[in-house]
Amino acid sequence: MAITQFYGTGRRKTSTARVFLRPGKGRITVNDRSLDEYFERESLKLVIRQPLVLTGATDGYDIYVNVSGGGKAGQAGAVRLGISRALIELNPAYRPTLKSVGLLTRDAREVERKKYGRAGARRRFQFSKR
Repeated sequence: MAITQFYGTGRRKTSTARVFLRPGKGRITVNDRSLDEYFERESLKLVIRQPLVLTGATDGYDIYVNVSGGGKAGQAGAVRLGISRALIELNPAYRPTLKSVGLLTRDAREVERKKYGRAGARRRFQFSKR
């Protein structure tokens, strides 16, 4: 028997998250660890749960996440986008709710690369007239 699951991909900065929604009891597993174990900061847990709270789908679905790249904050943003996209695949009626809050928008901000002849991406070396 095939497992009913819904999939969503999320990206933020250099992080990529693959999110799977399956019928269950409401557990969230990130890289084979519990959400509380993987993300220590309470603010990051709130960010991840935001689409679930808005749609009222906190119980009834287990969420399995594989996330890689970047730091914890970028990974949390990637997981949030992945969950939002998976929820839309589950029920397209959630789309207006999630879109109005801005949870379906890919945050395209990335770190600007360092250029040659400069101290950083935009920083110049100190100027002196003499």
